[in-house]
Amino acid sequence: MGSSIRKFIPPFLISSYHYLLALAGAFRYAFPTQKIIVIGVTGTKGKSTTVMLAGKILEETGVKVAWLTSATIKVDEKEDLNPYHMTMPGRFAVQKFLRQAVDAGCKYALLEVTSEGVKQHRHRFINFDTAVFTNLKPEHIEAHGSFENYRFCKGKLFSATKKNHIINLDDKNVEYFLQFSAANKWGYTIGSPKSKNQTLDPKFKTVYIEDTNAQSNNIKFSIKTKEFNLKLLGEFNIYNAAAAICIASIYGVSLEKCKQALEGVSIIPGRMETIASKPFKVIVDLAHTPESFEEVFRFIKKQAHNRIIAVFGAAGGGRDKWKRPVLGKIAASYADTLILTNEDPYSEDPNEILLEIESGVMGAGFEKANLYKILDREEAIKKSFDMAQDDDIILLLGKGTEQLMVFSDKKIPWDDRKIARRLLSKR
Repeated sequence: MGSSIRKFIPPFLISSYHYLLALAGAFRYAFPTQKIIVIGVTGTKGKSTTVMLAGKILEETGVKVAWLTSATIKVDEKEDLNPYHMTMPGRFAVQKFLRQAVDAGCKYALLEVTSEGVKQHRHRFINFDTAVFTNLKPEHIEAHGSFENYRFCKGKLFSATKKNHIINLDDKNVEYFLQFSAANKWGYTIGSPKSKNQTLDPKFKTVYIEDTNAQSNNIKFSIKTKEFNLKLLGEFNIYNAAAAICIASIYGVSLEKCKQALEGVSIIPGRMETIASKPFKVIVDLAHTPESFEEVFRFIKKQAHNRIIAVFGAAGGGRDKWKRPVLGKIAASYADTLILTNEDPYSEDPNEILLEIESGVMGAGFEKANLYKILDREEAIKKSFDMAQDDDIILLLGKGTEQLMVFSDKKIPWDDRKIARRLLSKR
């Protein structure tokens, strides 16, 4: 349904239209979730990584697993990059995926559940066995009208899931998600039982993450004296791993099995993925919110480096315009050189988007000589490589594994990682 048409249709009719689509999709594919265990993961950040890590652990037990994330879509042994420019696609796509998972003999299907997907009823007619909450930050505010509406959509996954809930106890919105009833509730938190003053129901199971350490090439932590040493980067991945361990624990997987599976994961595509290490390091990450920017830059700043060069933009189409100068300010606070470029301009003037980001950059007192604006994203990436010196760290942010770049009149194939590798191979 085109945006020009939607302007003239009452919201309740649009909602009914999406509801009927969800019903038709479930009917078309014979309500597949009656025959598979479905795990839904929601939150602002960490959904893809949590889904994939949990999927890897469950596979370690010898069963078949399927997952649908913004990064990849997997059914048993077949895994492909997500071709959609959305995490929770419509037009029957989710129900079709679930039917394929059932037909392939998968025991578990793991889904990212987005606020936009919930708003359009794409979670309907899916029998969720477990709901997981990772974290919540301001995002999609224009689309939902307020942060409270955004959170409300996330909460609908929990109100629809009556069996198992898993909640990040360190998030500021924890109380909101704790209010929903479920037969079994789990939580995870960084710290020891002695350092926490939890007043939860005695039946509530809490996973305590201790001895955390995010180093330049791995992350370490322990749970019940079991030490984990993962090849992933960033403290935020400790939280993602903990959520995945909670999921696995609900289904009877031992900590030892969790350790074996997690320590075998070397990358999550497009999530702090290292493309090159020498003579300079190139990292691709999906980071596109102020909080994810802060986490990525703060982690990178702690690593040994010469300079930090960041290449990024911001989505157009009226999507969260408020965050553009904020992204610029955060990047200016950490990086030595900034290259502003296209992300997905949609119908907006891409030059205006960059000007809004630039306002935040210059407002932070950044040296203008170290700021570049190059609309062509491939040229922007090339520029970062051309100026790079030994031991620099180059961050390509905002696209991750996304396979399209969206303009007002076209969509072009895209993958930051492929572009970076091709450019590096020519050097």
